[in-house]
Amino acid sequence: MPVEENQQLLLQEEEEDRAYDSDEKVLIIGVDSDTESGGSTVLPPFSWKKLWLFTGPGFLMSIAFLDPGNLEGDLQAGAIAGYSLLWLLLWATAMGLLVQLLSARLGVATGRHLAELCREEYPTWASMVLWIMAELALIGADIQEVIGSAIAIKILSNGFFPLWAGVTITACDCFIFLFLENYGVRKLEAVFAVLIGIMAVTFGWMFGDAKPSASELFLGILIPKLSSRTIQQAVGVVGCIIMPHNVFLHSALVQSREIDHSKKDRVQEALRYYSIESTTALVISFLINLFVTTVFAKGFYGTELANSIGLVNAGQYLQDKYGGGFFPILYIWGIGLLAAGQSSTITGTYAGQFIMGGFLNLRLKKWLRALITRSCAIIPTMIVALVFDTSEDSLDVLNEWLNVLQSIQIPFALIPLLCLVSKEQIMGTFKIGPILKMVSWLVAALVIVINGYLLLDFFVNEVTGVAFTTVVCGFTGAYVVFIIYLISRGVTCFSWCCPSKQIEVE
Repeated sequence: MPVEENQQLLLQEEEEDRAYDSDEKVLIIGVDSDTESGGSTVLPPFSWKKLWLFTGPGFLMSIAFLDPGNLEGDLQAGAIAGYSLLWLLLWATAMGLLVQLLSARLGVATGRHLAELCREEYPTWASMVLWIMAELALIGADIQEVIGSAIAIKILSNGFFPLWAGVTITACDCFIFLFLENYGVRKLEAVFAVLIGIMAVTFGWMFGDAKPSASELFLGILIPKLSSRTIQQAVGVVGCIIMPHNVFLHSALVQSREIDHSKKDRVQEALRYYSIESTTALVISFLINLFVTTVFAKGFYGTELANSIGLVNAGQYLQDKYGGGFFPILYIWGIGLLAAGQSSTITGTYAGQFIMGGFLNLRLKKWLRALITRSCAIIPTMIVALVFDTSEDSLDVLNEWLNVLQSIQIPFALIPLLCLVSKEQIMGTFKIGPILKMVSWLVAALVIVINGYLLLDFFVNEVTGVAFTTVVCGFTGAYVVFIIYLISRGVTCFSWCCPSKQIEVE
């Protein structure tokens, strides 16, 4: 019964959750009829107009490189290590770019995002573990981002709004997000471009006020330097760059453009434009992170205050150091921090929708899914705000625990990504080659080892008591076993997966 079978297939496609509905996607116009060559491997000529149409997903992705957690890592690196870790910031951003380009490649070549493919490629139990880990990573990042926004609101209101009130105000961004979505993807991307622009202007203004040493800045970028005194900050710089939920997010964002996956040249063209716009976005994010690091390096490196600076008190320390000026630097910092917090919490809501929809294949209304995603972060954040509102030291300890939570989750996004982009059965002719595969696994191994060091150092200092140690060791054992399973399954799939599943891209 071919007609009935065809109808069943159509029903299955309708029931399948997708990152974007067809009416939500941006149409890529300006394609000349003479370049529509079906299986052609010749790329159409470069077009600025097309680049503009493809521009957007990379800038949304770059928000995770500018969230309050990254800003705190920047300011602490500058205050404690001076200019000496700028080279590491550059290379960490480059490693982050490689991971994000692989994520975009997966989304463009397959027409599906990472969470969807994990659901299909792994057994149900493993897929559920990956989903839980992704949600935990998202909640941990969201707490940092919401707390960052709340701190900014407290600064800008001269303390009128306590931390818990700032958290409540930030929770409303969920509805702002839903409101913007009704006007289309491009309008939403424009808002994020404005927020990134605000961060560039405010932190650039601070950079101009501080007037860091140009020679020390360039030496810090060009000459690698690392000492035992700055190893903790070095680990923090690298650990903050790759955010697990961002890997899932980018593979979904690139599907906001309508691409004909049956034509190889169209997929190659999309990959080219996405590579250009993602690289541009991360160059801008690097400059913003550079501004923050050098401002605190100039003002606090080598001082008694260096080890006590955190996100909570950074604004006041800046005010005490650099004074008021035309516009008080405290409020400049507050505006930049608010833009970072608000933009990252909204992208967190966006990522949460894709993660939940992809792993669970839920066909929920967007407002309901966003509300669920937001509640998962806001409820624990509100508890945190009420408990830690009066204690800066407690907030710093909490931030350390949240960084550990992020570090734990990194392998559960990186390993599936690298396994999937290496499989011809998934990627077709767009699978990564042996050299890129080797480089990617080396970067992944480096990031995992660096974050493993962070975990080891943290647990050595924080884990005490027989009962607690036993529980931690048990979880650590299960954690390592699951990572080995993910790697071994990827290796097995390379050798044994049936080639008949290959996606047609030609």
